[in-house]
Amino acid sequence: MTATFVVVPQWQGSGSSRAMRLMDGAAAIRGDLPSARTVVVDVPLEAGEAQDSRVSRFTSIQLVRDRQAQALASIEGLVVTVGGDCGVELAAVSRATDVDENVAVVWLDAHPDLNTPQSSPSAAFTGMVLRTLLGEGASGLVPARPLKPGNVVLVGAREFDEPEDSYVRDAGIRSLDVGDATSETVVDAVAATGATRIYIHIDVDVLDPADFAGQDSPVPFGLQAGALVELIRALRAKFDLIGAGLTEFAPASAEQAADDLPTILRIIAALTN
Repeated sequence: MTATFVVVPQWQGSGSSRAMRLMDGAAAIRGDLPSARTVVVDVPLEAGEAQDSRVSRFTSIQLVRDRQAQALASIEGLVVTVGGDCGVELAAVSRATDVDENVAVVWLDAHPDLNTPQSSPSAAFTGMVLRTLLGEGASGLVPARPLKPGNVVLVGAREFDEPEDSYVRDAGIRSLDVGDATSETVVDAVAATGATRIYIHIDVDVLDPADFAGQDSPVPFGLQAGALVELIRALRAKFDLIGAGLTEFAPASAEQAADDLPTILRIIAALTN
């Protein structure tokens, strides 16, 4: 399947001390992408201001969202968005819901990203992205066509804030932890949404940090790379993939990036081949 890659080296959504490494991670991935099918979204260097949003660096996040949406509007077919922090999914998933309002979103992430500006302990947008896509977030970031909770499947999430845990239970969001996330169980969970089309979000911290070092917010006991690749291929065999995102690659050095890039390229191949 021919894909277009949209590289968005946004760092402003991160609350980590490693945030600036996200720009290096996006650049490292970009170096291995086909230049003729790669679009780079310009990200401002300034941090931005929260204003009255309770979202750190709100103005820069909003600006990047708008620039990314403009770039996406001119692209047809499969788009793989390369971050940057998870905030780059705001425009990317919104594009998917414009294609199919019943799209299922498979959120492969160590964190559910389900805080609101009021519940977030950090004010970092990366922890609010999915909740914003579901229609609850800062004014000016909530999409016109929010996701439905029943169309979201969390996979590999293992670090929840208490308000996120409560929201998952109350909203009835399907969630599979690392031990339960086999190709079969994830495919079944997506099938239960009734969707025929999917968007796959991958934060690299869904992987075990013992095997993949370049993570912005590592959490122990993640998925193995081989299991993730197998899971992606199983989903693509069953459902129509209309978009994907790969985020939060934050290598500490060029050497670490070189060590992790083969895994990144395996994931990209599973999404596009």
